[in-house]
Amino acid sequence: MATYALQIAGLVLGGFGMVGTVAVTVMPQWRVSAFIESNIVVFENLWEGLWMNCMRHANIRMQCKIYDSLLALSPDLQASRGLMCAASVLSFLAFMTAILGMKCTRCTGDDDKMKGYILLTAGVIFIVTGVVVLIPVSWVANSIIRDFYNPFVDVAQKRELGEALYIGWTTALVLMAGGALLCCVSCCNTKSSSYRYSVPSHRTTQKSYHMEKKSLSVYSKSQYV
Repeated sequence: MATYALQIAGLVLGGFGMVGTVAVTVMPQWRVSAFIESNIVVFENLWEGLWMNCMRHANIRMQCKIYDSLLALSPDLQASRGLMCAASVLSFLAFMTAILGMKCTRCTGDDDKMKGYILLTAGVIFIVTGVVVLIPVSWVANSIIRDFYNPFVDVAQKRELGEALYIGWTTALVLMAGGALLCCVSCCNTKSSSYRYSVPSHRTTQKSYHMEKKSLSVYSKSQYV
């Protein structure tokens, strides 16, 4: 029962991580306007994402425009777009693999050892996905902080950390936690199945003992004759 609960917990965390990965990929709030020094026009908020930039006017109207070309993006956003797309695919693949390895799933049979290997594969993919999400989010955050404190960058070009980055860090931790749970469940299943196949039952041990005793008695009678 405890193993099944851990499976459900790992699957739920992986599902939340998958949804978070897709949400971070499509959100435009990677970079947001920084209202510092002379840049005090608070009626306009500029959001820059992986696919579009948006201008919000006084919390009333918002206009978004998709980037005309990939080359118009900065190098960190170009790399982040590819990594986040890969992370979305990996998270979906890991989630479907985890479903196949669940104890309640019958399409893969009743072999606990095989399901343990499937869960181990899903857990490893979840952990790798968390790392893949963490790389672009931290890269963009480092670029924003570096430009923010760079005195040679114009004030109007400085940005702050957007909501997508914070959600990305949370998503990476959730994915890693879900993957770690699935890996632990896989190790427990493998150990329990190997123990079950290696340790003989009490009935088998008692039967072998009687067979051995009978053979010894027959041998002693023949030697006596």
